[in-house]
Amino acid sequence: MKNKKTYIIALAMLTTIVSNASGNLTSDPVNNINKTTITLNNVKQGNQLLIKDSHGVIIYKETIKTNGTYSKGFDLTALPDGHYFFELEKDIEIKSIPFKVDAKNVILNNEESTIFKPFVTLKNDCIYLTKLALNNEPLNVKIYNESEELLYSEEIKNTKTIEKAYKLSSKGNYKIVLSSNGRAYYEYIKL
Repeated sequence: MKNKKTYIIALAMLTTIVSNASGNLTSDPVNNINKTTITLNNVKQGNQLLIKDSHGVIIYKETIKTNGTYSKGFDLTALPDGHYFFELEKDIEIKSIPFKVDAKNVILNNEESTIFKPFVTLKNDCIYLTKLALNNEPLNVKIYNESEELLYSEEIKNTKTIEKAYKLSSKGNYKIVLSSNGRAYYEYIKL
């Protein structure tokens, strides 16, 4: 409960400014406040910016409202000591920028990482699946019918470029569960 209160207080103290793949820690000598300014280029309306803790708990979430460059400043010193990361979720990729809070000091780790999300399209009763897996990370594919019955399951591994097609045999609603990099992605398709 104490951690929840701390997170709520921290969220209330978050303020506004800018971010790209890297951020800077700057100080505001007038107000004696440390701000981390982050700038993100090539964002689109609808992209999601999150701040997560080391357990994956979302402590801040914002939907990007305009295309182009996004800038925002945060007083991250209000967060409890620990490891965190900014996460920008785009259409087919998720970029993470880690940082650490230690005794009210924010230490940015400029080692940005990118996870490519699977992309699914439907054409002529076929599901087309593509995913870039630069580290040969496996992709688990499960296709369910509208009764939640598992119709197909496969693990694709040892390839950097995943391109698959699946033929659906009957009309109906389908759920596709794609798992990779410790994350699950859900696609819902109607024939």
